[in-house]
Amino acid sequence: MTTFKKNRLTHHAFSIAPMLDWTDRHCRFFHRLLSKQALLYTEMVTTGALIHGDHQRFLNYHPTEHPLVLQLGGSHPRELAACCKMAEDYGYDEVNLNLGCPSDRVQNGRFGACLMAEPELVATCIAAMISATALPITAKCRIGIDERDSYPELHYFIDTLAKAGCCTFVIHARKAWLSGLSPKQNREVPPLRYDIVYQLKNDFPALQFILNGGITDLAQVDSLLTQLDGVMMGREAYQNPYVLATVDQQVFGTQTPVPTREEIIMQLLPYVCEQLSQGVRLNSVTRHVLGLFHGQPGARAWRRYLSEHACKSGADEAVLLKALSFTQCAVS
Repeated sequence: MTTFKKNRLTHHAFSIAPMLDWTDRHCRFFHRLLSKQALLYTEMVTTGALIHGDHQRFLNYHPTEHPLVLQLGGSHPRELAACCKMAEDYGYDEVNLNLGCPSDRVQNGRFGACLMAEPELVATCIAAMISATALPITAKCRIGIDERDSYPELHYFIDTLAKAGCCTFVIHARKAWLSGLSPKQNREVPPLRYDIVYQLKNDFPALQFILNGGITDLAQVDSLLTQLDGVMMGREAYQNPYVLATVDQQVFGTQTPVPTREEIIMQLLPYVCEQLSQGVRLNSVTRHVLGLFHGQPGARAWRRYLSEHACKSGADEAVLLKALSFTQCAVS
């Protein structure tokens, strides 16, 4: 397999995994301050929420978030096609179909990982999505579900979707148990099988494969990019977000200076003020920055102060600055 050259990498080379009830627009704005190049995803939005609900609330984003992917959950081809048209109208860069979430809520709606048992239906959905928009359509799935976890079944699933026009697959390199394990356990208990993703790339060299699962540092990313087209980082990006600060330099080879944690907060302040003026509560933004000083002096005081004070009525940017002072005192 040819080693990737940094100047050949696309935004798919490094992306941040969508997380339900977490990857909102405030989270994405913060992540974009840390990396200008990483591909960002919305949290999964169901087709029903967009078609029958307040689609502006789900689809609005800050212009700086590009490149940005809308992740959809659904299994009705016509509804998915309509949502892809919305994504195009709103200026998204790509649409991703969620075929990997194992939660009961998702299964009851007939989307997420349970759809891996219905490759022909998924292929029909993919074809409808592609016909509805000029945006790239990608899929995110597991390596298997329940007892349906043989490599031939996965190979057939990928081949079926590829024949429908899907060229890019984000593979969470664990199987999913649709009953018996919580979503959290499904991210930890089933063993990681990177070898399965490598085999897919070997069998389908013309397709793009992005690996998700267990990525905790950029040294791993550099190694994986010698064999795959991209890497998606999940929990580490939320628990220790400053790991993203060197992505542009280490993964994409840019020459821009690495921002300090303090510089990130100062860049965040105007956004915080803007959101407060629109009636957004401070903790809606600051909950995403709690891990910024992970492993640094003053990190505990930073987290405690924000957790205790950002949720109070009338809390403003002064709370963020006060919390920042604890980290500076700890260093001096």
